[in-house]
Amino acid sequence: MPYAYAADGTALYYEVHGGGDPLLLLSGQSNDHRWWDCVRAEFAARFSTVVMDHRGTGRSDRPDTDTYSTPGFARDALAVLDHAGIGRAHVYGTSMGGRVAQWIAADHPARVDRLVLGCTSPGAPHGVERGPDVRRALAQADPEAARRALLELMYTPAWPATHPGRTFRTLGDPTMPAHARRRHLRASARHDAWDALPRITAPTLVVHGTDDLFNPTANAPLLAGRIPDARLHLVPGARHAYFEEFAAIATPPVLDFLTAGPGSRTGHGRGEHRSGG
Repeated sequence: MPYAYAADGTALYYEVHGGGDPLLLLSGQSNDHRWWDCVRAEFAARFSTVVMDHRGTGRSDRPDTDTYSTPGFARDALAVLDHAGIGRAHVYGTSMGGRVAQWIAADHPARVDRLVLGCTSPGAPHGVERGPDVRRALAQADPEAARRALLELMYTPAWPATHPGRTFRTLGDPTMPAHARRRHLRASARHDAWDALPRITAPTLVVHGTDDLFNPTANAPLLAGRIPDARLHLVPGARHAYFEEFAAIATPPVLDFLTAGPGSRTGHGRGEHRSGG
C-alpha cells in the first residue's frame, strides 16, 4: 500500500493502475479514492491512473489541525505525484477535486499536461452558490433524510431505482471523523481561485451536468470563460455525479480530449458542446 508524505508529515494513501501517460484523478469533498471506482477501469485502459485519499479520508492520515484547504490539497496531490515518480500528468478533478485541480494547474503549470474540471466552481465570491433549499435539505438533523437529499442531488431518480443495492461511492466516506468532515466543508467553502484561473496554460475541458443543483451548472461557463481557450462540455439531464450515471456519454469526450496529442489545441477552441443522449 503506497503512501506519500506531505510537507507536514501527513501520510497520503494512493494507488496507481493501468498503463500509458499518467492521469491524476481527484475526488470530491469528504470522499476517498473510491469515488472513481465506477469509471476508473475505462481510464486505466488508456492511462496510468493515480487516485488518492485526501487527508481526512480513507487510509490517509486525519489530522485535526488547520491544514485543510484547496491549495493545501493541491500540495498533497503533488506530493503523491512526486512519490510516484511522476513529473507531469493529465489532471481530472471533479467537485472539490476540480477546485484542487485549479490550483495545481495555475500554480504548477509544468506539472499539468491537460486539465479536465468536472462539476466544479471557481469558488466564492464569483461562483454561483447552491440555493437555500438545497442547503436546508443537506442540513437536516435526520441523517437518513440528509442522505436521501444528497442522493437526489447526485443522481436522477431513475439511477438508484434501476441499481438496487448499489453502494454509491459519491455520498461521502463513512469512516471520516467529524472534525475531518468539518474541515473538508470549510476548505471547499473558502475556495477562491478566480484571480488564479487566467494563469492556467494547460489545454482545459470543463464538464458539467445541465441539471446540477448541488454545484450549479452556471459555474461551468464562468470557469470556461475565465481560463484561456477552455472548452465547455455540458451533459444534458445529468446531476452532480454525471461522470457515473452518464458515463456512457460523458467519458468518451474526456478520453478524446486527453488523447488529442501533446500541446494540441485541436477541437479545443472556446465554445460550448452538449453530449447527445
